[in-house]
Amino acid sequence: MDDNEIRFLKLLREQYPTIAQASTEIINLQSILNLPKATEHFMTDIHGEYEQFIHVLNNGSGSIRRKIDEEFGNTLSEKDKKSLATLIYYPEEKLEIVLSTEDNINDWYKITLHRLVQITKRVASKYTRSKVRKALPKDFAYVIEELITEKEEVQNKEAYYNEIIHTIIKIDRAPEFIVAICNLIRRLVIDHLHIIGDIFDRGPGPHIVMDKLMSHHSIDVQWGNHDVLWMGAAAGSTACIATVLRIAARYGNLDTIEEGYGINLIPLATFAMDTYADTDLSRFSLKLSKEKDQTDYKLEVMMHKAITIIQFKLEGQLIKRNPEFEMDDRLLLDKIDRINNTVIINKKSYDMLDMDFPTVDKDDPYALSKEEEIVVEKIKHAFTHSEKLQRHIRFLYTKGSMYKIYNSNLLYHGCVPLDENGEFKKVRIFGGDYSGKALYDVLEHYARKGFFSKNPENKRKGEDILYYIWANPNSPVFGKDKMATFETYFVEDKEVRKEKKNKYYELLDDEKTVDKILKEFSLDPRYSHIINGHVPVEQKNGENPVKCGGKLMIIDGGFSKAYQGKTGIAGYTLVFSSHGMRIAAHKPFESKEEAIRNETDVYSDNILVETPNFRLRVADTDTGNAIRDSIAELENLLKAYRDGTLSEKE
Repeated sequence: MDDNEIRFLKLLREQYPTIAQASTEIINLQSILNLPKATEHFMTDIHGEYEQFIHVLNNGSGSIRRKIDEEFGNTLSEKDKKSLATLIYYPEEKLEIVLSTEDNINDWYKITLHRLVQITKRVASKYTRSKVRKALPKDFAYVIEELITEKEEVQNKEAYYNEIIHTIIKIDRAPEFIVAICNLIRRLVIDHLHIIGDIFDRGPGPHIVMDKLMSHHSIDVQWGNHDVLWMGAAAGSTACIATVLRIAARYGNLDTIEEGYGINLIPLATFAMDTYADTDLSRFSLKLSKEKDQTDYKLEVMMHKAITIIQFKLEGQLIKRNPEFEMDDRLLLDKIDRINNTVIINKKSYDMLDMDFPTVDKDDPYALSKEEEIVVEKIKHAFTHSEKLQRHIRFLYTKGSMYKIYNSNLLYHGCVPLDENGEFKKVRIFGGDYSGKALYDVLEHYARKGFFSKNPENKRKGEDILYYIWANPNSPVFGKDKMATFETYFVEDKEVRKEKKNKYYELLDDEKTVDKILKEFSLDPRYSHIINGHVPVEQKNGENPVKCGGKLMIIDGGFSKAYQGKTGIAGYTLVFSSHGMRIAAHKPFESKEEAIRNETDVYSDNILVETPNFRLRVADTDTGNAIRDSIAELENLLKAYRDGTLSEKE
C-alpha cells in the first residue's frame, strides 16, 4: 500500500473510526444496491408553457395514477381514483373545493388520509428509511414516519394507526397534513428530473417554469438553443438581447420580460413610437394566444419592427467580427437593392415585402443610429441587472450543461453535427478544430466564460459563442443550415425560407451512426440510449418518437401551443423506472382550473420503449457504481485495521 493510499484511508478513518462502524456502512451500502432503481422523468421543449409543464410534473407523466391503480386495483371506482390523483397533483386547490362541497368533512378526511398513507407506503418502499426521512416535511416528519412504518411490536396495528389519523382530524391539522403528504408522494414518485432543453421563448411563463425547477429536489438541464439565447442575453450579448426581445414581441410575450423579470422596456417603446409609427408594419403582426387591447397591440407591433431591425444590425456586427463563424450568408441588410426593392440571397434576387427601414443607412447598414445605441445600452443594463434573470441563468449554469451522461443514457437537446458522409463534422472554434464530443466540450467551455469571466477578451469571445450556439449551422443545439429570420419576415418565396436540417436527422434510424455517437461519448451501444428533443415529432403524420429500434428517442412532441397544430399532440415525456422505459404522449392542456374542477388529465397513449427481463436495481445505475467504489474503499479500510496498517480510533 503506497503513501497516497494510506493518506486516503486516514481521511476515511475520520468518518469510520472503528471496524464496527466501517462494517455497518458496508452492510448498509450493500443492501442499497439491491433496492429498485429510482424513477427518472424526462421533459423537453417546454417553451414557457408553465401550466401544462406544472401539471405533467405533478402527475409524473402518469406515474402517480399508475401507483394508485397498483395499490387499489378494483377496490376503488374510476371516479375515486381520479379524485385522489387530482388531490395529489393540486392538494391546496382541491381541498378548497372539497371543503366547500363536502357534507361530512371528517369522514372524508378519514377515508382520504388512509388512502394517502397507503400510497405513501407504496412509493416509499423502494427507498431506504434514511432517504425517506430526509424527504419528510418538517412539521409532520414524525407522524408520517409512524404511519408508513410497520410496527411488529404493536399488537392491534389497525387501532394504533386509526388513532393517529383520528387525532390529526380532531386537532384540526388534517388539511395541512394532507398537503404535506401529497407533496411527499409527488417527491417520492419521481426521484430525478431531466430537462432536455428549451425552457424559454414562445409561451407566456418561462420565469414560472424556472421558479418551479429551482425548487425541485433533484434535477439536471441540458441547454437548448433557446436557453442559450437567454443565457447570452443575461451575460450582456446585445445580439442575444435583441433576439430575445424580438421573439417575445412576435409571440405577444413582452410582459414576460417586463413583469416576469422586471426589465424596463420603456426606452424601446418610446423609440418605436417615435420612429415606426408611420411605417409599414404589415410584416410584424403578432402571434397571440389571447386578445390584446388595440392600443397595446399597435405599440407592440411597432416595438416588434424596431427590435427586429436592431437585431439584424447587431447580428451583422457580431458576424463581421467573427469571420471564423462562417455566417456571411446572414449578412443581408447590405444585399438590399433600394431601387428595385429586392434582396440578393445566395446569388439570387428576391422581391422584398417591406422596404420601410427609417434607421438603416444604405452606406453603413449595420451601424446603429444614435437613438438605437441609447436603447440598446439601456436595455443591456436592464438585462444584466435583473436580479431574477441573473438568478435563473446562474441556476442553468449550475445544474446545466451541453450534454449529460446519466445511467447509460446520453442526453442532449439537438444533434451531433455530421457532414454529408455521416462523419463527425469538423468545426473551427477560435483557431482549433473540433468534432463530436470535443465540439460540445469546447462550446460549453466558452459559454461559461461568456457569463462568468472577468477578462474582457474572454468574456467577449464567450458572449459571441453563446450567439453561435443559438444560430450557427454547426451548433449541436441548432443543427440547421441557417436561421432564416430575415427571409421569414421579408421574402415571399417559401423555398428560400426553408431551414435544412443537419445530416444527423437523416440517420436517426441508422444503427451504425447511433452506435458511433454513443461510443464517441464512451457509452456501450448494447445498453445505452440517446434521448433528445429540439425537433417536434409529427405524430399526426405517422412519425414515431422511438428511433433505431429504441436506441434513440426524440421526445419533443409540441409542448408549445405554437407547434401543436403541426404535431397533433401536446408533447412527449419519458419515464425510466425499475420496470423499464415508457414514453407518454400528452393531450393539449386546457387549464389548471379545468384539471382541478373536472379532474381531467393530459397523458394519453403510452409507448413502451424497453422492458427488461428483470427489475432494475440501484446496482444497475451510476449510483450503484459509486456505491461499489465506496464499498471497495471501506473494505480496504477494514483490511488496514485488521493487519495493523492503521489503528482504530477510540
